[in-house]
Amino acid sequence: MATRLPEAPKVGMVSLGCPKNLVDSERILTKLRSDGYAMSADYAGADVVLVNTCGFLDSAKEESLEAIGEAIAENGRVIVTGCMGKEADVIRARFPNVLAVTGAHQYEEVVGAVHDAAPMPPNAFLNLVPESGLKLTPRHYSYLKISEGCNHRCSFCIIPALRGDLVSRRPDAILREAEKLVAAGTQELLVISQDTSAYGVDIRKEPRMWKGAEVVPHMTDLARELGKIAPWVRLHYVYPYPHVDQVIPLMAEGLILPYLDIPFQHAAPNVLRTMRRPANEAKVLERLRNWRSIAPDITIRSTFVVGFPGETEEDFQYLLDWLDEAQLDRVGAFRFEPVEGAAANDLPGAVPEEVKEERYARIMEKTAAISAAKLQAKIGRTLEVIIDEVDGDGANARSQADAPEIDGTVFLRDAGHLKQGDIVRVEIEDADEHDLYGAPLA
Repeated sequence: MATRLPEAPKVGMVSLGCPKNLVDSERILTKLRSDGYAMSADYAGADVVLVNTCGFLDSAKEESLEAIGEAIAENGRVIVTGCMGKEADVIRARFPNVLAVTGAHQYEEVVGAVHDAAPMPPNAFLNLVPESGLKLTPRHYSYLKISEGCNHRCSFCIIPALRGDLVSRRPDAILREAEKLVAAGTQELLVISQDTSAYGVDIRKEPRMWKGAEVVPHMTDLARELGKIAPWVRLHYVYPYPHVDQVIPLMAEGLILPYLDIPFQHAAPNVLRTMRRPANEAKVLERLRNWRSIAPDITIRSTFVVGFPGETEEDFQYLLDWLDEAQLDRVGAFRFEPVEGAAANDLPGAVPEEVKEERYARIMEKTAAISAAKLQAKIGRTLEVIIDEVDGDGANARSQADAPEIDGTVFLRDAGHLKQGDIVRVEIEDADEHDLYGAPLA
């Protein structure tokens, strides 16, 4: 007689915030799946719902609280984890019925809470996990987290309070994970952390053996080895330390993508000092010129804060002038928002909200014009792209200058024969402020 297996409990997941949170969610789901749990795509089918929260900005906290409220209303059995777990009292005051609250990257605690809330039936035979683990991103790209925490103490940021100081992963463990991801279909690895440039400073004297040779825990060495594993390797959250210069030749060689995501935050020396950021904007311009001489197609993405306490009109104009000279390819901007626990909250010279809005509009207008000019210059060129989605006869793709979710899209005609994850060469026919248009080469 056939044995009837008991039905495994189902877990739903709501993942908010940055890609680092997404990686945490994937790890949690992978562990739960290996423990025999099934996954639910909706509230109705879940025995318990996990909400992985973001707690960086007040607006992000409110979004997290709204997500918790929705999960409770739709399902009722909710476990909260992630950065906002530091504020368990706030969460429980608003939602006293949450089953458990755990903090960021507390994998064992959140998995234990799921076991308590929805115990596995005895003799479950459901250990079905792909070698690469469970993913919340499309099959063809994956985020690869190389460290946790941060050693910086920027006045506007509470990440060290939420996630602690820098803790780097062993290089061999990272490379082993990268191989598994690529074997499972990943074409593009997106390297993430709180501070990618600082990778390994805590374990710099602990090289590890990989493929018969030692790998030093350093950003450059790690990037070189990753470039041997995946077709595309993209670096995010790179602080412009001097040793970043060493990765540019790897881009020129084609080992890693000619793309750097650098959080400059501002350019005016006065603002950088109050932010507790390096105030070396002139040297940065010189280094940008040098990088472009080595890797002419390098894309520089960054984010800036406008309306920081004490920012004067002169400071803001300095930033606009600096952007004119820097000619960054991709720029995002944020209006300064106080974060509970951040030192910046006590700084004098609060900028009125209407001034923040006006400056935000001006910086976005400036950077859109720069982006439009740079993209216009790509018309007529042949570029390599990765296919994200095929719809009928067209396809949405990304060039090497475009990270998923945050940068532009290459819209392709006559591309119905392609499939997700293909890396192909296309001719660029048109452009607007943020996107390109073209067709695959025959």
